[in-house]
Amino acid sequence: MSLSKTLGPLVDFTDALSGEKYVSVSLVKPTLHLFNNSILADQNDDTDLSKSIKKKILDYLNEKYNDLPTQELLDIATALDPRFKMKYSSEVSQESVKARLTREMKEMMETPVMQMPAESDDPKEAKKKRRKKGLGSFFKVPEGTSPGGAGPALHPDEAIALELQAYLQAATIDTEEDPLEWWKQSQKLFPKLSLLAKKYLCIPA
Repeated sequence: MSLSKTLGPLVDFTDALSGEKYVSVSLVKPTLHLFNNSILADQNDDTDLSKSIKKKILDYLNEKYNDLPTQELLDIATALDPRFKMKYSSEVSQESVKARLTREMKEMMETPVMQMPAESDDPKEAKKKRRKKGLGSFFKVPEGTSPGGAGPALHPDEAIALELQAYLQAATIDTEEDPLEWWKQSQKLFPKLSLLAKKYLCIPA
């Protein structure tokens, strides 16, 4: 097989990549998997030169992202990408990812909340802010309580565990969808994880 035909899939992938407006670090691990198992995998009709070039590219990329801190970053970022989640993580790393996410969510809860600006002393401004309660407001259920109103608020650890479990058990989205847009639409369902997602998915690849 000619060299140009052998490396054609890599060229196609590179062209598609260059057409993206933004490439998150969450794509690195899926890309490495794709290169190792498909795009740059050895084919029966590869020439020795083609095999050598593929091997050098793979060796370079695999080595580049092989250190432990980078692997941990890639695992977390990929897990927070609703297109992939834990798909490319080993069973061992999945547990460490869950522990890391749980820890960061707890730290987020412990961070002091910024104080809102004091209300204006202007009577006109105060009147504008005091609006009549709508009917729907009477049916709001405080966060962490049951619809009957008698249920106790969830312990913070329980709330974190439930949020993480619900996210990981939810179906992944199509790989052509925008993960940041998905998080924007889902931030009410996953308030703490959505903040972590913004933190990690905004890291460029």
